[in-house]
Formats: sequence, structure tokens, C-alpha cells
Amino acid sequence: MADTHTRYLCAEIIHSQFGPLTAKLASVLLTRGRLSFLHLVRFSSLRPRLARACILVLVQQNILWHTKGDDEGEMFEINVDECLMRLRFGKFVWLAEKIYGKQAADIVQIVLDHGKLRPPEILSLLSVYDLKKIKQYRQIVHKLVSESYLKVSTILSHLSPRDKWIQYESEEKRKITGFPTAKELREAKEAAHARLKREEEEAEQVGLKRKAKDQQSGPYANKRKLSENEDVINDDIYFRVNYERFGIHLRSAIIEKAAKERFNHPTSLVVRAAMKVTENSHSSLNDARSVPTSVASIAMYIPEGADLASGLMYSSKKVSNMTCIKDYLGMLASADNPTPEGKAASFISYSSSKVQVEFDIIKRRLRKNILESVARDKHGQEGVRILRLLAKTGKMDEKQISKMVMMAPKDVRPLLVALSADSLISTQEVPKLLRYVDHQKAFHVILGRVYKTLYNILARRRAEREHGEVAAVLDKRARSDVSQDESLLTRVEREILDDWEVKEGKLTALEMRVEEIVFLLKDLGGLPADSE
Repeated sequence: MADTHTRYLCAEIIHSQFGPLTAKLASVLLTRGRLSFLHLVRFSSLRPRLARACILVLVQQNILWHTKGDDEGEMFEINVDECLMRLRFGKFVWLAEKIYGKQAADIVQIVLDHGKLRPPEILSLLSVYDLKKIKQYRQIVHKLVSESYLKVSTILSHLSPRDKWIQYESEEKRKITGFPTAKELREAKEAAHARLKREEEEAEQVGLKRKAKDQQSGPYANKRKLSENEDVINDDIYFRVNYERFGIHLRSAIIEKAAKERFNHPTSLVVRAAMKVTENSHSSLNDARSVPTSVASIAMYIPEGADLASGLMYSSKKVSNMTCIKDYLGMLASADNPTPEGKAASFISYSSSKVQVEFDIIKRRLRKNILESVARDKHGQEGVRILRLLAKTGKMDEKQISKMVMMAPKDVRPLLVALSADSLISTQEVPKLLRYVDHQKAFHVILGRVYKTLYNILARRRAEREHGEVAAVLDKRARSDVSQDESLLTRVEREILDDWEVKEGKLTALEMRVEEIVFLLKDLGGLPADSE
């Protein structure tokens, strides 16, 4: 069950996109957890017909898990991650247009609006009747499916993975004879995870099917048939947007931005090229590093006309791009600092034979920056000093901390209490009190506060939109005659509309910056373990 801030944020997202009645039903599930239909109707005070309609909307939009239990009947549960992902839908459409053009953006938009669709339904909703354009759209759909930007919506996607995992783990444990050891229990969990992942992968492979174009007979018919076999889309299958595939592009953009802030623009071009080479080889945000590539391959993805030499100081004016790329790669790999600190500050690993972007190292560093930023904003530079000390050395008592950071005990003590209250550091009794940084706990607390900020942004936007004057002007602009000719609005109405659009733009920009923190803390490879 989600925490308070996450519940409020999910309810606000559903309210803004599906209305107050659907949000009311979702709030009950978010607060009380998994419920049957009868209990859902009772706690939401909605009529059964209306509650059923709300459930159908949420199921179609992939926000609701539903499963039939042996004793309890059909049960419903909110998919919190799916709900929160809706904040990123605009980015997904923008990325689709950037990668494949406007037609791909239209297709992704349609699928996001309807949750999941079959290919004929996508083409029907696009309202395209020209045969040439229909063929183009079908080709784009095929490309999006084959490149995993659209994936199959299976029965498993409507079931809570936790249920399946518990079931498979129980089955694996029953195979153990005698009293199970810790190793056997761990292997049972791993086997359950592997089985669940294998089922999901197998279910998603039915989106494309093989079709032979040539049906001729003769001695060369079989060879011709095999040569002309191609993958075609299965029109009977429902497809939905694969968020993780788009997340890979968001990860690349964040890493490129981090390299630009750390070094300069030409360095970010080299990092972008190194990721672009292997971008299609990755389907998960959990990858620790990119697949190996060569310097020559990276050079092929450097934009034409890029002045790489401008970011470095050379005695000679004429330096080849290949030389610049090798120097940038050495700088990004911290080749001048072969220490643990240097490795922790690197972006890539670089040898004479291969180049790999170190996603895991970059992720840890970016999350560490967020943690230190929170500590600096609330507790000043002294709080950051203590946080860095504990993160580097591990558990320490109050006297050791005071000595190491060179601060008086009377100043350290209140700082430690404040940092503990904010869950930036944790305590352990052994038999005296030790302080340390529990990264997993700290990031969970920060993530909860970020969700609270997102909720406040969305609530503020809704309050501004529903304000009497603004709501009246927006309703008037939505009329067909006014939408075609906005000169029908009065001067005062246009001023109100302009003021609202400025406020909405500021709130949207703020939402995008805050949502990027969510991506870094939650989606970029999952939350870290204590070992970090």
C-alpha cells in the first residue's frame, strides 16, 4: 500500500485526467489496498453501475490490477507505478516525434490516450483514409513494435507481479526436501523471479508473426519462401506503450546533461555519441553499463561540423576529430586519476579495445548529488560535511564524527539529531549509538517529499484552472466558434487567458524538473541497496 504523499499524488493525477468520481474510487483502493467489487462499492459510496464504469476505465488505462482469487472472488488493486508514469506521457510523445517523426508521435499519443489498442483501431482513431498515408502509418507502427517502443498487452500485465511471484516462490519452495537452508531459499526466490521474467518475455513475443509472401510451387519455392518471409504485425493483439524503452532515451539525456555541466558542450557530444551507438542494444534501465563499442563507432555518431577541438587546449591548431575523441574519452574515464575516487567520478570505462558508458557509477553519483543538495538546503554545508564523512567511512559515534569534521561536540549533536529526523542519516545501537547513512531509507524519504511537491504542483494547477474567471474563459474558448476565431474574446478575457497560460507554463516547467528527480531516484535502475 502506498504512503500518504504517493496516495495524494496518484489521486490528483486520476482526478485531473478521469474526473472526480474515478478519483474517488481510486482513493479508496489507494487507502485501503486490495478490495473486492462489493467492498469497493460500499467504501466509495458509488452506485454499482457507476463503479463498474470507473473500473473499466482504469483497467483499460492499465492503472488497475484485477485478479480472481479462489475464495475472495475478483479483487482490484491500484498499479501505483503505472499511475505515476502518466506524468511522463508528454515526454514520450515528444521523444517519439524526435526519433521517428510526427506520424510516430500521433500513434504514441493515440495509444497513450486509450491505454491499449489493436493496430486496426489505431489507424481508425487516427482518421486516416488516404491509402498512401495508411501504408506509412502501418510501417511506423511496425517499426515502433519491432523496436520495442510498443509492446504487447498480455494477461500478465493485468495481474499484480507480486501475486505471481509469491505463487512461483511457494512452488519452488515445495520442491525442497527436508529443512531448507538459506542458500536453497535464496535460489527459490531467484528461480521464481527468472520464471516470472521468462513468462513476460514469452508473452510479449506474439506481437509480430512470420508471414510468407510467395506461395509459388517448384524446386526453388521453399528457398524463395524463406527469403521473402518477414515479420508482420498481429492485428488481433493489443499493444501498449513500453515506458522503459522511452526511459532509456531519458537516461541518455540526463547523462549528456551531466557531462555538459561537469565539463563542456563538446564532451557531452562525445558522451551522446557513445550512448547512441549502443542505444538499440538496451531494453532495461537496470543495465550496469553499456555494451562495449569502439572509438571508430563513436566517431561515426559525432555531428558533422562539430568543433571538438574548441573544448580542449592544443598547441597545434589542426587536430583531427579522432584525436579529440580519444582525449575526451580519457577525460571522461578519469584516466589521470586511477583511484577509487577517480573511478567514482568517471562517466565511462575506456581501454584500447572498448568503450563502455558506466550507467551504475553515473546513477550513484547523481543520486548522491540529490542527497547532498537536500542536506545543504536544510542543514547547510556542515550537514553536507557530516553526510559525506558517514557515506565514506561507515558507522561512527558522535565523538568520532566531531573529531573528523573538526567541529565542537555542542555543534555536532544538534546537527546529527536534525539529520536523523530527516532520515538523511540513521542510527544503530551497538552498545553505544552509531551514526551511518542508510541510502535506501534516505532516498525513500526524499522520494516521498518529491511526490508531495508534485501533488502540490498539480493541486495548484487545478485550483488556478477552476478559479471562477479562468474557468469561465476556458469554457468559452472551448466553444467551436471561439476556438476558430479567438477575436470573439473580449480584451479582459484575453488578459485573463494570457495570465493563466503564463502560470500554467511555469507550473509545467517546475513539474518537469521535479519529475526528473523522480526518474533519477526511482526508475534509473531501481532504488539502491544499503551496500551503496
